[in-house]
Amino acid sequence: MTRIDGFVVIDKPAGITSHDVVSRLRKVLGTRQIGHAGTLDPMATGVLVLGINNGTKFLQYIVSGKKRYQATIRLGESRTTDDKNGETISTKSVAGIKPEQIKNELSRFHGEIDQIPSSVSAIKVNGKRAYQRVREGEVVELKARKVQIFNIEVLEIRTGEFLDLDIDVTCSAGTYIRAIARDLGDRLGVGGHLTALRRSEVQPFTLNDVTDVDKPVVRPLADSLHGLMSQRNVSSDEKRDLSFGRTISPSEFQGPGVALFDGDVIAIIENKEERAQPLAVFMKESS
Repeated sequence: MTRIDGFVVIDKPAGITSHDVVSRLRKVLGTRQIGHAGTLDPMATGVLVLGINNGTKFLQYIVSGKKRYQATIRLGESRTTDDKNGETISTKSVAGIKPEQIKNELSRFHGEIDQIPSSVSAIKVNGKRAYQRVREGEVVELKARKVQIFNIEVLEIRTGEFLDLDIDVTCSAGTYIRAIARDLGDRLGVGGHLTALRRSEVQPFTLNDVTDVDKPVVRPLADSLHGLMSQRNVSSDEKRDLSFGRTISPSEFQGPGVALFDGDVIAIIENKEERAQPLAVFMKESS
């Protein structure tokens, strides 16, 4: 089988883990060199980006990019996991809460905020995942982290015994939508948790890019990196230098970028000490 480098974008269904998707794709594509760019909880659906072979070298840059979610928050009920899978801690009447109150409180999340992740997150505490410690009966208190909310808006509010609101959120890496649900409920004095979560974008990939996990279309590296990393075409001499791990003339862009030769991605490069240095090389030149 010809080696394929690139990305596969899957619309992950509810009820399976992100690793389940990785395992399935490894069998379908016949390679173990597959990883994903950010976990989706089993209850969540939507965009899961997977790097194939050399595509895995770019996952760290995709992970650190913007994400977009559509979520449903239930106000009036707090749960242990801050989502529908947890046990109910408390319920409170939402009769006095008006839509404008909800929108006003939600607007306070916009911008850079300090967010305490859910105690059942995948964050490691002394080498062990927080959710593993919680399952073992430990009380886990995580420290607040700075995250960025670029946009957050209410799509719909439904009234009943509880208040259910659909929201659209564009945020930085490391943002927990469950924590937004919890904190919004706390600010309104009634508690809240997440009942549905769908990821619609992991820049530069969206739901328009998804493919079937059993019949995956692998997106080539060069075609997929627009909007993610700066790109630079190099000469044959520069290609040879990079293939041997040597530096080339500095790039016009700052930060990590991509070196292209004849439309193929040959290296990840970054300016250091007034030269462009290869961080990863994908094409070896014979001596």
